[in-house]
Amino acid sequence: MNSIEQMLSDWMRKTFAEEFPEAQEGLADLRVMTTASPEFGDYQCNAAMGLARRLKQNPRQLAGRIAGRARHESVARLEVAGPGFINITLDDAWLGAHMERMAADPDLCVPKPGSGRTMILDYSSPNVAKPMHIGHIRSTVIGNALDRLHRFLGWRVISDNHLGDWGTQFGIIIMGFKKGVDLKALESEPIDELERIYRESYKRSQEDPEWLDACRQELVRLQAGDPENLALWKRFVDLSMGEFSRIYKRLDVAFDMVRGESFYNDRLAGVVEQLTSAGLARESEGAIVAFLDDEKLPPCLVRKSDGAFNYATTDIATIQRRVEEFNPELIVYVTDERQQLHFKQVFTVSRKLGVKTRLDHVWFGLMRLPEGTFSTREGNVIKLERLLDEAESKALAVVREASPEMPADRQAEVARAVGIGAVKYADLSQNPQSLVVFTWEKALALNGNSAPYLQYAYARIRSVQDKFAERFPSSDLAAHPIRLTEKHERALAVKAAGFADAVMLAAASFKPSMLADYLYDLAVLYSSFYQNVPFLKADAGFRESRVRLCGLTGAILRKGLSLLGIGTMDRI
Repeated sequence: MNSIEQMLSDWMRKTFAEEFPEAQEGLADLRVMTTASPEFGDYQCNAAMGLARRLKQNPRQLAGRIAGRARHESVARLEVAGPGFINITLDDAWLGAHMERMAADPDLCVPKPGSGRTMILDYSSPNVAKPMHIGHIRSTVIGNALDRLHRFLGWRVISDNHLGDWGTQFGIIIMGFKKGVDLKALESEPIDELERIYRESYKRSQEDPEWLDACRQELVRLQAGDPENLALWKRFVDLSMGEFSRIYKRLDVAFDMVRGESFYNDRLAGVVEQLTSAGLARESEGAIVAFLDDEKLPPCLVRKSDGAFNYATTDIATIQRRVEEFNPELIVYVTDERQQLHFKQVFTVSRKLGVKTRLDHVWFGLMRLPEGTFSTREGNVIKLERLLDEAESKALAVVREASPEMPADRQAEVARAVGIGAVKYADLSQNPQSLVVFTWEKALALNGNSAPYLQYAYARIRSVQDKFAERFPSSDLAAHPIRLTEKHERALAVKAAGFADAVMLAAASFKPSMLADYLYDLAVLYSSFYQNVPFLKADAGFRESRVRLCGLTGAILRKGLSLLGIGTMDRI
């Protein structure tokens, strides 16, 4: 099964090759794409311009030769425009039949290009003993959307929450814990208390050299396997996992694996040995460093002068273990922009060690407060749980006003879906690489280009279907073909037909925002269709056709929002 863009691209590629056999080698990248405006048809091919340059011919005449001979069952007409664009208009009968095929398929005719392929997706990755804050929302929701998109496309996805459960911060926390834990606070609000301990101990370590030295000693004891410090460390991990699990449940996020940095500790010395034995790393001022001059990258430190390992060593070991255990085609990391250099170094060193698996770093722009960055050390973070609470509270007020007769438990259920959906969509609808300035107003927006707008569009469609069922209880919708006779319904059908391409593009580019854009455009076109074309008052046949098109639009909105991790309700 191919998407429409793939089908038309294959057809155009074959047609060009038959008409210009001398230029077949230059046609590999030929693509047909959706047009920016209906006045240019439904799809467009601009291959004639590039081919004309190679063949030293007039591009418009070349495009005319293609338009004059090409025939396809899905295409009503081809037109040459501008310097040599080929505008493609789909056949209405074929398009209506395709709507029926999509409606009959649980997967809406989306191909499965990932079938038989394995990828590992590393995302979220909060630090143990610290609360999840709004800075974690980006990796978590972007990563989860990519997880859902790739699974839907047939990939075997292994999602891994690679926790920050090891490193220098644990010496600081253990020292602070031993000297100043509030046991009552630890019992009632464990992560808040661990955060307080860390913040105060860190501050003191910056002011008191003796305290800093004591923190380092506690870390050495932990790394050496001291029973008391190991027990404290495990307690911190368990308390943190309880907190993380509660938030992930609210976000409807789940992982196949949760492995912290500590899981790979026994491999770190071996990584350094491999690098030194292969001549890929050498001693420099007491440390072991992999020099990457040929790649024009700074040196990659893999063992410090005091014998300690660092994040690069752990990530190299992690890649090796993942390749050995799962043999993936692709490993993807979803982190913020500050780690770009780190992963360039880690990927380069891993390839030098023989790793053939494709390695990708999907980075996103930082989230900042209007007054600047936030930091656990400075104590100016907005906790993720508070954001979710505020979102649900605001959504509940809206639901109560809109549907006062709705039972209270149902109101709360709808508010959860609307509030959490608003938070997710506020992030996912933006280009991942853009910087996000967090404001409560933007995060909790319930109108405009937002999840609630799309959720409401879906609920409105369900209402149309319910009213149809009430008025025409004996009608068999499937017995009536989808016919496209009005410009508004045709425009909606063309957009609906592009769902598969939108999903595949969002996954291939690692940008869920592309699917969000598509869903918003679809909802806007549905609104125009709803307002301008009669539904239940239309003549028999047309009425059923339009209700079927409504139903397909609703199915696409439901599936598309689900791929973004956002729920839908039959009523808001």
